[in-house]
Amino acid sequence: MEEQQPKPFVVGLDLGGTNSVFGIVNQRGEILATSSIKTQAYKNVDDFVKAGVECLLPIIEEVGGIKQIKAMGIGAPNANYYKGTVEYAPNLSWAHETVVPLAQMFSDKLGIPVGITNDANAAAIGEMQYGAARGMKNFVMLTLGTGVGSGIVINGQLVYGCDGFAGELGHVTMVRENGRTCGCGRTGCLEAYCSATGVARTAREYLTVSTEDSLLRKLDPEKITSLDVSIAASKGDALAKRVYEFTGKMLGDACADFAAFCSPEAFIFFGGLTKAGDLIMKPIEEEYNKHVLNIFRGKAKFLVSTLDDAGAAVLGASAIGWDL
Repeated sequence: MEEQQPKPFVVGLDLGGTNSVFGIVNQRGEILATSSIKTQAYKNVDDFVKAGVECLLPIIEEVGGIKQIKAMGIGAPNANYYKGTVEYAPNLSWAHETVVPLAQMFSDKLGIPVGITNDANAAAIGEMQYGAARGMKNFVMLTLGTGVGSGIVINGQLVYGCDGFAGELGHVTMVRENGRTCGCGRTGCLEAYCSATGVARTAREYLTVSTEDSLLRKLDPEKITSLDVSIAASKGDALAKRVYEFTGKMLGDACADFAAFCSPEAFIFFGGLTKAGDLIMKPIEEEYNKHVLNIFRGKAKFLVSTLDDAGAAVLGASAIGWDL
């Protein structure tokens, strides 16, 4: 009887609020091929899965077809590791008000096992296996994208809680009175201020309440993005720099609170906002050291992910595939 060869590849899917990036990953953690679709271009989940499979099959063929693929792992917002579902995700139009059995849907279409976890948890796994958190057993990963996600690793294990949803640090309340409305339906959440969308909102507010000169005044206020703010700040624009200072300070305050429950070796930041570099990282660390409990001061490192854009999340998602 012929011995079956182990299948050499897995698929990782980083399902973000804007883009869904598929990657074929080998056992060394190298992403061999990628493809992507726009997450919100599909009105219902069946269309999204159909488009995802159509986008994925050509890169699967590149590595020798589906018989070479062991499994698929998905990192997605509001994903339940235990149940294989995406549940009431504020930033996904097709899962906003419902529970979607996404792992099973991809498994049925591809004929391989599929696992799923929260997108920030996937990024944390990727960082722990291949990036800045290698060798760390206690760290907090914060993803600053369309929303603010987090993956918390304590004693070398991801924190999932009793229901698979632990670690929603983007939804701690930072502003108790008259806070901004968040996509989750509550007000004053960290995500409403410190996500890429939050940064754009802060910029619009600053432009409204002041008359100072700013490069951002040349843009349509409704179309301002965090990238625009970052570009303006890097050119020395005072208003844009204040936006990042405000954002960084709030993140530093939040991290000072988070340290109290898990005393991490590091806070690792991932996502588009980290491209602002010191403009955001400096105020985070300064504010943290100002407010953190004395016994924790100076112990945690503040690091930016060492993995490329979608790399951490794709690799983290693929790690779930290897474990299946």
